[in-house]
Amino acid sequence: MNEDAQLIDRTLAGQSAAFGYLVEKYQERLYNTVVHVVGNAEDAKDVVQEAFVQAFLKLASFRGASAFYTWLYRIALNVAATHRRRRRAMCSAEQARLGDGGPPTASQSPSRHIEQEECRRQVRRAIGRLDEDYRAVLVLREIDGCCYETIAEILEVPVGTVRSRLHRARLQLREELKEVLAVEP
Repeated sequence: MNEDAQLIDRTLAGQSAAFGYLVEKYQERLYNTVVHVVGNAEDAKDVVQEAFVQAFLKLASFRGASAFYTWLYRIALNVAATHRRRRRAMCSAEQARLGDGGPPTASQSPSRHIEQEECRRQVRRAIGRLDEDYRAVLVLREIDGCCYETIAEILEVPVGTVRSRLHRARLQLREELKEVLAVEP
C-alpha cells in the first residue's frame, strides 16, 4: 500500500490530521497549476483551498483507480472552472492581478527584472485568454509537467484529445503572443 493510500485510510478512520499530510504533499504543486488556470494568485489560493475541502468531504468516494493527485487535480480543475464562470459573470471587465516573480537577483539589473516581469504577465494573460479546455491541457503539460496519459486521466478525455488540444493550445498561445512579444511564426 502506498503512502497516499495509507494516509487516506487513516483519514477515513477518523485521523483527520493524516489528511494534513496529503495537503502538505500536494498543496504547492496544485497551486502552481491552478494559478495558471485561474490567472491570479489570490483566486488560485481560494480554488486550492476549496479543492482540498471538497477532496476531504468526498474522500470516501475515492476508489483508488487513479493516483490521488490525479483525482485531486480533477476536483481542482472543476472548482477552477466554476470559479472562473462565477468571476466572469460578476465582473467580466476586471483583469486579474498576476503573481510576482520575486525580487531581482544581484546579477540582474532592475530594468531587466521589470522586463521579465512584464513578459511573465503577458504570457499569463495570454494563457488566461485561451479556451478553458486548451488552457487546462497546456498548464498541466507545460507548467506542471504531466504526461499525456495523466492529463487524459485528470481531464477524463482520451489521450488523442489531449494531444490535439495541446497542439491547438500552443497555436492559440503563439497567436496571442505574436503581437505582444513579437514572436516569430
